[in-house]
This record gives sequence, C-alpha cells and structure tokens, in this order.
Amino acid sequence: MKIFYSDAHVLHHPKAELHRGQMIDPHEGPHRMDLLLPGMKRAGFKNFLSPPVFDETSLQGVHTSDYIDFIKTAWERWDAAGYAGDVLPMSYPHSKRREKPPTDIDGAAGYFASSSDTVITKTSWEALKAVAACSLAAANAVSDGANSAFALIRPPGHHAGADYMSGYCILNNSAIAAQALRKNGAGRVAILDVDFHHGNGTQDIFYERDDVLFTSIHGHPDDHFPYFWGHKDETGAGAGQGFTVNYPLPAGTAYAPWSAALRNALQHISRFKADVLVVSLGVDTFEHDPISSFKLKTTDYPLYGAIIAQLGLPTVFIMEGGYGVPKVGDNVAGVLTGFLNA
Repeated sequence: MKIFYSDAHVLHHPKAELHRGQMIDPHEGPHRMDLLLPGMKRAGFKNFLSPPVFDETSLQGVHTSDYIDFIKTAWERWDAAGYAGDVLPMSYPHSKRREKPPTDIDGAAGYFASSSDTVITKTSWEALKAVAACSLAAANAVSDGANSAFALIRPPGHHAGADYMSGYCILNNSAIAAQALRKNGAGRVAILDVDFHHGNGTQDIFYERDDVLFTSIHGHPDDHFPYFWGHKDETGAGAGQGFTVNYPLPAGTAYAPWSAALRNALQHISRFKADVLVVSLGVDTFEHDPISSFKLKTTDYPLYGAIIAQLGLPTVFIMEGGYGVPKVGDNVAGVLTGFLNA
C-alpha cells in the first residue's frame, strides 16, 4: 500500500478551540500525528511517500473559486484588520445567506463557515495544499494501477463543503480524491465514510450527482455534530436522487450493529457497480474517543478492514477523525492491515 504523508501538516496549528462554552486546547492539531505515526510504525507501515507539488486545478468541481480565494487571504485580511490570534468566525448567516460575502473579514469568515471550531492560521494554506496533495497523490496512485493507497493526513476534510469550512475541515480531501478518480477515467466512484461524525461536506458536494455514491455510518444527528445533516431521509436530489445513503446510529453503538450497517452500505456500493472506492477513514468510533460515543474496540478495526476488502475494489483511504488517545494509530493500522491481509 502506498502511503502519502507530509510534515507540512504542522503549518496548520490552531491555538484554541471553542468547545461546549469554553476555549480549550484544540482536539485537532499537529499533536494528532504524535498519536498516529507510532501506531502505524508499530504495525510495520514505515515507508511514507512525499506527494508531488499540489495542482490547484484539482479543486475544480469540489470547492468554489470564491471559497479558495477566501482561504488563501483570510489570515492576512484578519491581521490587517487588527484582529488577534487565528481567524475564528463569530457571526454566521442563518437561512438568508446573500450571494456575496461581507467585505469585513469577520463577516466573511462567518459566511464561509458553519461552525466555530474551525480556524485559519497564518500558514494554514501551505499546510492545506500539502495535505490535499497527499490525497490527490493517493487517488492518482490507484488510477495508475495500485490496488490501494492511503493519505495519512491532518486536518481532516469531510465536513468541508464546496464553499464552507466546518468541524476542523477546510478542504475536503475525500472529495478531492473522488473528483480526481473521475477525471482519471473512473466511471463510478463510491465513497464510504466510517468516521463517527457524518460527512456533511462530502454529501453536500455530491448530493445532486449520480456518478459518485456517498454512504456514511455515523452518530445520529439528533445528538451529535454536525447535527443538521445525516438523517436517513437524505437520499440525494435531482440526478443524484438515490445516490446518498445514510446510517445514523445511536450513542453507545458497539461493533455488531455498526458492522451490520457497514455490510448494508457495501451492498449499496456493490449494486452501484463502482469502479473504485474512497474510504473516509475516521477512527473516532473508538470506545475511548473524547468527542464521540460509539464503542468499537481496537480488535474490531482489522475485522472491518477485511470486510471492506471483500468488495474487491481499488481503494483510496483518506484519514479523517480520531482524537486524544494513544490507540488512534493502532486503530488506523488495524483497518489497513485487515484490508491488506483479507
């Protein structure tokens, strides 16, 4: 399995996070790699490849040009306005979002965001380019004939929509990979999101398309972020009707019911006749994850990696969530090992 990684992820380094009414040390930061890398190396994954220089045209069809321009310039505008710290949205449009963002950076930050846990730092754009380059390289490797590839990255991406950041996510790496696979010739791409939190941004990007199937197994939106997406009755629109499949599950879900949902999702993918699979690999389904409530154990991750492998599809794995516990790396490695050894 080709694994793509860049040390440049450290250039996105949020200083704080607004969480349950308090400013805290962020759950998502460079320290996550200190948890991920040791577990990967213990499992024998040691040869990490650097991605080529990022091709910004790969964002076409995923993110809008206005949004990309905002990300590139947000910190400089924030700093020029005399604001302190990182770009942290404080004002949000509700149901009547106007066609153009406010000229003030505080208003623009809220316009291009849907939650206050996602910030832009002085060097975020450099980090985001390197992270997206890893995702693109993994997709290109599979397009070139590799059976599987993995983008070992942070920050995650699946909450980022075409024109908004959310849930620690600014660029949607799984969507970038899926779009690249389509551009490279794959007729049908399936996305399987196994992160605890619903991949609302990915769903949103592909909601009206019939060439990309989106499936997600996640904590029920009545109780868990991102709250406003991920219900069963969200099934796509227009040409995309029927090409979104959601499995919202209650807090406390253990492996048996979770894996039943996984097998059902894989049946949908099989019927879709996908040419290639993208897995949004979040391991915040772990029983001790600090911001989630599923009860999967470390021994469960190789099991479901093997189940995914039964599809027999070329597969791109994109790292998403998984926080605050030393087992994060072991759990990621477990999925990949189970997949490879099936």
